Amino acid sequence: MTNVAATGEPAAGQASWKAIIDTSKIDYSRFDEELDRPFVLSAAQIESFKTQGFIKLKQVLSPELLKAYGDEISNQVVSLNGENRPMEARSTYGKAFLQIMNLWTHSEIAKRFVCSKRLARIAAELMKVRGVRLYHDQALYKEPGGGVTPWHADQYYWPVDTVNTVTAWIPLQQTPMELGPLAFSCTSQRHRIGRDLEISDESEIKISKALLESGLPLDEAPFDLGEVSFHLGWTFHRAGPNKSDRPRKVMTIIYIEDGCRTIEPQYKAHESDLASWFPGLKPGDLAASPLNPLLWSAG
Repeated sequence: MTNVAATGEPAAGQASWKAIIDTSKIDYSRFDEELDRPFVLSAAQIESFKTQGFIKLKQVLSPELLKAYGDEISNQVVSLNGENRPMEARSTYGKAFLQIMNLWTHSEIAKRFVCSKRLARIAAELMKVRGVRLYHDQALYKEPGGGVTPWHADQYYWPVDTVNTVTAWIPLQQTPMELGPLAFSCTSQRHRIGRDLEISDESEIKISKALLESGLPLDEAPFDLGEVSFHLGWTFHRAGPNKSDRPRKVMTIIYIEDGCRTIEPQYKAHESDLASWFPGLKPGDLAASPLNPLLWSAG
């Protein structure tokens, strides 16, 4: 997605989460083992991911870890945000979420979370590749009263020559329907409908219609605390509005197959992402700039 940071004037229930939290007394090192420990995937789970284009895995991260790292991620979101328009003055995209990119470059604590071997290994094993690099991370905070996240496929934005890309969507709290959990169109990664559409009102209308006509199943179940989803770059997904009085706090990490290369930009979004996330690289170069560290490899 494009680099957008958006928030509005505090509404009821917002002020508290926009306060900086004191994390100085948290011993983050006690979570090191959990962030590195392998998560055991079954053959059935890997096959389901290949077929459906996404998977939701329970108990990937502990509540204690999510609370500790969630506090630091929220601090970074509050500090780095630069948009102060009220909700009614924003576009559909701006109403969808507050978006802050590459927190790992701003916080050593966030970097430890983003560079988790546990999460990166899951991504690699689901895609059946030997290693994964970071494309970028992004916090997606859907504010109280925030609108829908329109139907879209992430890979529209990504100038890489592989379909082996995956996003880990990590809720930092339990995410019931009222908060706007991520919803997936099952097996939609196999369809070419809407691949030329950026996230917008147009993508919501056209992709929704195409998916309905294709009869693809929809998974829009809520997320338990500790549950993490992984979806392919071409899997279509959306999220409903946040009807609660608290923010929906989510951290995401995008992984690309180690060894893939950048491509000649086909859209303005490709040009922007090539410059932002692959600094100094040209089309055809290995997608391995200093902003794309190797996060896990089978060796």
